[in-house]
This record gives sequence, structure tokens and C-alpha cells, in this order.
Amino acid sequence: MLDAQVSPAEQAAERPKAAAALWSNKQFLFILGAYILSIFGNSFHNIALNLWVLTETGSAKMMTVILVCNLAIASLFGSIAGTFADRVNRRRIMMYSDLLRCVVVFIIALCISLPETPFFVIVLLTGFTTFLGLFESPAMNASLINIVGKEHIQRATGLMNIGDNISRTVGFAVGGIFVAAFGGSWAIAFDGFTFLLSFILVLLAGSFPSPKTAKTAAAKSFKQDLIKGLRFIWTDAFAKSVIILSPTLMLFFTSALMLTQVMAVNVWRADPFQFGLIEACIPLGYMLGAGMIVAFGTKFQKRGKLIMLNLLLMGPAYMILSSSASAASAIPVILIVGVMFSFCTLLINIILRLEVSEELQGRVFGILGSFTSVVPSLGLIAASYFADIYGADSMMLVIGMMLLFFAILVLFGLKKLRKYN
Repeated sequence: MLDAQVSPAEQAAERPKAAAALWSNKQFLFILGAYILSIFGNSFHNIALNLWVLTETGSAKMMTVILVCNLAIASLFGSIAGTFADRVNRRRIMMYSDLLRCVVVFIIALCISLPETPFFVIVLLTGFTTFLGLFESPAMNASLINIVGKEHIQRATGLMNIGDNISRTVGFAVGGIFVAAFGGSWAIAFDGFTFLLSFILVLLAGSFPSPKTAKTAAAKSFKQDLIKGLRFIWTDAFAKSVIILSPTLMLFFTSALMLTQVMAVNVWRADPFQFGLIEACIPLGYMLGAGMIVAFGTKFQKRGKLIMLNLLLMGPAYMILSSSASAASAIPVILIVGVMFSFCTLLINIILRLEVSEELQGRVFGILGSFTSVVPSLGLIAASYFADIYGADSMMLVIGMMLLFFAILVLFGLKKLRKYN
């Protein structure tokens, strides 16, 4: 809902000024560019690595080994990495993470170009890359509010998410062509090159304001800061709401996304063009939602109720999708789900940045990253297992009903988030 106390003419006049202030922020633009580049290069890496594993081992189970390894690392070290980001200069963490990942990724590229490289070597190197990435993510997320200020955080977060979606979508499309043309080792090497460029951009961005805890880290032990972060998440209403809501929503969303792909083939009998549209609908819907948040900026009011409304509607949307008879009728629903998902997740991240103390944001984002890495994967395993037994459409209906029930619980249980303006 837009602020009723501000006239439409005033709103229209303020939006270009706010957007101009953000686009003239060179530090933000450097960080945005670094983030987009690393996501783009990682798309090449994922395609090349998956193809190498399947070619060398001929087993999808070996891909699962890498996935489980990465999930274990994320769950074990996410909170530690977040605490580290609150104690040390965040810009240096980002730079060292990019530079070290550049080196490790180049080593991976070299290894897969050599014949008969042991599989466990690739697992170890990939796991180390994941470990290094755990430090960069909370450092970057926690630094954003200092770089753009509270008045621009909504637009900045929206732009980061739009850039993320565009970079992933284009990256996977171009990455497949690149792998086919030049081979997997060169595609992974390209990822290493993008990490190098990301390092340079963060270096050019200049220094970030350091959190207070980074200046007084010697006064407290690492363990004390880690416990303080965990205690804060347990007691703070907003942090607890995000830790509950975000991973659970991701669990339902990723499971439903997988079931949508299965239904497209087995139920709707989608042709290649329709399947491509279905695949494009979620990122397109997400970008539409993020675009609205960026366009209106701080003019959105009652953001808590807006989150709750979209969360309540997602369950029924999946229930409608479960009964869709064709791809043509399903595509508009999938697009709308993407928009609703955008409003839920993006506004939650904005509220988290605004309401959590800057000196604690690294720990909160680190722990949140751990949960959002592990929980959705467990949902995918369960959803795929039961879909094989009862059918993808039946499981889609169940997920819609469960998500609606969860949304009702959240509506009445997370009152502070619901009332957030």
C-alpha cells in the first residue's frame, strides 16, 4: 500500500531523485557489479562440473555426494562465518574470499582437464570453495545498509535480487553454449576469472564502515560473539521471524518448483517451447515483483501485511496449479507465484537489514544462510520420493495445503512481523 499522506505528484517527483542517488553511489555499483559477475561465472562452473561428474562417473549419486558435502559445510560453518564477518573488516573478507576462490577454482579447472583425476579431489576442492563463499555472503549482505543507507536499502536490495536472477538465467543459458564450444575446464576457468574481476571491483569500491564489534573484537572471545548472535536470534522478534519464515518458505517453494517441472512433462505434456516458458516464469515473476519494490521504494507501507497477504495466497495458487489441465492454463499461475514469492522473500530481507543492528547482521545472515541451504534440500528429497509414489499433481496439492496452513500459523504467531510498517 502506498503512503496516503503523500500526493501522487510528490511521489513521482521523489522516485527519480532516490533512484539517481542510488545510481550515483559508485561504491554500491562496484559491489553490485562484483556480485553479478560472481553469480554469472558460477553458473558456468555448475554446468561444467555436473557434466564432468556424469561423464567421468556415469552416476547421478556422485553428484549427490558433492551436494551433501556442500550442505554439510554450509550447515556446520554458516554461523561461524557470520560471526567472523561481524568481528573482522567485511571488505577484506569479501576480497580475500574472491581471491582465494579464484585460485581454488583455477585448480579445479586444471584438475578436470587432466585424465583420471580422483573424484575425491574434486569433492574436497569444491567443498573448500563452498566454505570460502560462506564468509563472503554475510559480509556482503551486512555491509549493504552502510553502503547505501536506510533510505535506499529497499531499492538496493531489489536491484541486487534482480541482478541475481538475470545473471543466473543468462549464465545458465550462455554457460551451456560455452561448455559445448570450449569444454568444461575452460568454463570453470571462466568462473575463476569472474572471481578475479569481483576482487578488483571490491578493491575499487573503497573501504566500508566497520561494525563496532570489529573494533572491539579483542575485548570478547569468538565464542562469546557466536553465543551472543545465537541468543539474539532466539530472543529478537524480527530475527526469529525471519529464521522461521524464510527457510520454511524456501522448502515449499523449491519442492513445488521441482514438481512443476515434473508436471510439465508428465501431466501437461508440454512441448519444448511451453517448457521453456514454464522455466522462465518464476524468474520473470520474481523480477516483476522486485521491479515494483524498486520502483516504489519506501512508498510501500504496511510491509508486514503485504508479506502475509502474499504468503497466504501462495498456498491456494499451488492448489490451483495441481488441478491445471494444460501448460497454457498453468503458465499464468506460475508467473503470479513468482511475483508473490518475490514480495515475501525480498521484503523479509529488507526488514531484516532495517531492524537488526548492523553489528549483528553478519551473524544473522550467516545462520540464515545455513538454514536456507539445508532445509529446502530436505524438502526436495521428501517431495521427489512421495511424487514417485502418489504423483506430482497430488504432491503439489499437499504442498499447497501445507503452505496455506503454515501461512495461517505465521499470520497469528508472528504478530510483530505482521504489524511491521
